[in-house]
Amino acid sequence: MAHHKSAKKRIRQDAVARIDNRYYKKTARTAIRKLRSMEVKEEAATFLPKVISMIDKLAKSNNWHKNKASNLKGKLTKMVNVLS
Repeated sequence: MAHHKSAKKRIRQDAVARIDNRYYKKTARTAIRKLRSMEVKEEAATFLPKVISMIDKLAKSNNWHKNKASNLKGKLTKMVNVLS
């Protein structure tokens, strides 16, 4: 149990950040799933920059590792380019 005022505040702040991070991660995962299910190249090509932006934001805030973000972006771009 925290005894200092600053430690109690840090616990409160961490709880809020945890909820926010979970929301952003879940939103990005859902968007990636939606992109992978698309079969029309034009739709996927217009949706890809939004997904890449989400991935970049998660990597910038260290929620996802930068290499994981890079691998995801490469795989998703490749997938969109292969669509007919």
